[in-house]
Amino acid sequence: MKHNLLGMSLEELEAFFISIKEKSFRSKQVFQWIHQKGESDFHKMTNLSKDLQSKLSELCMIEAPEILYEKDSVDGTRKWVLSVGDGDLVEMVLIPEGKRATLCVSSQVGCAVDCSFCATGKQGFSRNLSTSEIIGQLWVAENSFGYPREHSDKKVTNIVMMGMGEPLLNFEAVTSAMKLMMHDKAYGLSKRKVTLSTSGLVPLIDKLSEVTDAALTISLHAPNDRLRDELVPINKKYPIDELLESVKRYVSKCGDKRKTTIEYILINQVNDSLENAEELSNLLRTLPCKINLIPFNPFPGSSYKRPSSMRVQTFKKKLQKEGYITTIRTTRGEDIMAACGQLVGKVNDRTRRKERSKKDPARIQTKSL
Repeated sequence: MKHNLLGMSLEELEAFFISIKEKSFRSKQVFQWIHQKGESDFHKMTNLSKDLQSKLSELCMIEAPEILYEKDSVDGTRKWVLSVGDGDLVEMVLIPEGKRATLCVSSQVGCAVDCSFCATGKQGFSRNLSTSEIIGQLWVAENSFGYPREHSDKKVTNIVMMGMGEPLLNFEAVTSAMKLMMHDKAYGLSKRKVTLSTSGLVPLIDKLSEVTDAALTISLHAPNDRLRDELVPINKKYPIDELLESVKRYVSKCGDKRKTTIEYILINQVNDSLENAEELSNLLRTLPCKINLIPFNPFPGSSYKRPSSMRVQTFKKKLQKEGYITTIRTTRGEDIMAACGQLVGKVNDRTRRKERSKKDPARIQTKSL
């Protein structure tokens, strides 16, 4: 079986080159071809000898998830459905906004956390993604703007580990992929441009602080344990007080006056009252944070409803009055089921056949967003 080089760190790649009796510096060249140029054909890596090109072609591959479906929203958001083998599908979403383009990356096929407001959890959990399947999403998105690409012209400017799955339940693969995202000889994204969003696995937040200082976002969604137990079941194991203390520890280790983002999905008549806002403001008083309000995005089978604009604005104004930096996330990609909480990794066979007949899934060429 061929070795997939896409998910290897530079150190792992160096060790591999030594194991096949090649100079270790060649690994750096291949590493840059893969991640900075988006190349998957060893014979096009022009600074390698013909013999090495042939040797790598025999032993290795550079294989990202296969694109089964790609669609643009009316607002410019782009969604991909990707095959990761054995019938497993994941989704990723690219959200352009001015000079910024944020890629929402999946870490698992499905999700075991089963938050009540999220479509992903309702489909159950299949498996964790490998490092190559996670970094492969960024590789595919960057190549979608054209190939070969120049490292100085980054199209994806921000990464959020907020797609399908709970990132911390796939700790090793996720953190390895994040290191690739931030590596100077790969994608070169800054630690403030790579964000991990978690539902609150306290021991793993502490473990995370030992390997990275990337941005951290907490999916809170409730101002008390009673309500959060209902919305985010993992809260029964790691209640809010324990969660917030772990976030404080993480922020203190980062040591750069950082604010954590608190995500709060507003669900009509569930967690969106003025009293909820007041309770939330009291809860977060000692945590350096900003608050991102997300009006609930409906999905089939859910009884929850999105609150009115007036209720959302009232909630926001209360938090602002209490001194919090508070934003409302604009709903993007709702017409293609690409909005927050709507990702399910699903595409019907008719659409799949239609999309695959249009384009080569291994090398998509699309217009710039």
